[in-house]
Amino acid sequence: MAQILDGKATAAEIRAEVTEGVKELEAEGHKVQLDVVLVGEDPASMTYVQNKQNDCAEVGIKSQAHRYAEDVTQEELIELVERLNDNTSVSGFFIQLPLPDHLDSQALLSRIDPDKDVDGLSPMSAGRLAVGLPTLLPCTPHGIIQLLERSGIELEGIEAVVLGRSNLVGKPVAQLLLRENATVTVCHSRTQLLAEVAARADILVAALGRQEMVGADYVKEGAVVIDVGIHKTEDEGLVGDVCFEEVEPKASAITPVPGGIGPMTRAMLLYNALRAARVQAKKGVWAG
Repeated sequence: MAQILDGKATAAEIRAEVTEGVKELEAEGHKVQLDVVLVGEDPASMTYVQNKQNDCAEVGIKSQAHRYAEDVTQEELIELVERLNDNTSVSGFFIQLPLPDHLDSQALLSRIDPDKDVDGLSPMSAGRLAVGLPTLLPCTPHGIIQLLERSGIELEGIEAVVLGRSNLVGKPVAQLLLRENATVTVCHSRTQLLAEVAARADILVAALGRQEMVGADYVKEGAVVIDVGIHKTEDEGLVGDVCFEEVEPKASAITPVPGGIGPMTRAMLLYNALRAARVQAKKGVWAG
């Protein structure tokens, strides 16, 4: 039976560490504040933002939501981003995506100060990651690495296969695995013999966005399987990109859905807020 990689428990460990870090920084006279920009009244986005603010309150981080109507202009949001960049009380901030179609999200992300880019999604943050400079890391990819390392899974020298090449997960998790000295293959919709390539992996990361696409034929005996996907079923349940019932008997370790990568993503946002505050307290000096 596979080891279940418990994202809830590991995320709780990280939140406890963040709580202590916030207290230590406050004792030195520095507050931690994480702001969010929310446009419109999409129910999923509103719930997501509320959950993040609840997380902040739990660990002692101040949070403020900057809410705008759906017809807000690009210029108004650019002005807000610049104000948040310049506001020394704000440790970090993020723009809740997706944005309405009339707004250019990439242009807005490009204006975020990388030292405050807690989502790690700006081109500057992506560039820093690509060339190995210190930066705030994208939350889901970093959460994957933290979960693997804290679960005692060796990364150096292993063969990893990443299914998906998105800027949000696929590309950055591949870069983080390379940083840990794994040998990495990135697959996508045009990859030939996809199942055969996936079945070479010691660690398989499924981030395709396709419900239960990854079956037993994608998985080598004894592989570690990380399921990034999350999909709502007809009976209102949740499943991932991996067919858990098929894959779990072959895997040595596997993440559940829910309770795997989702909690880690939320925890790493708090981690990034604290790290951003530490960098600003040291006037731009990065540690680790």
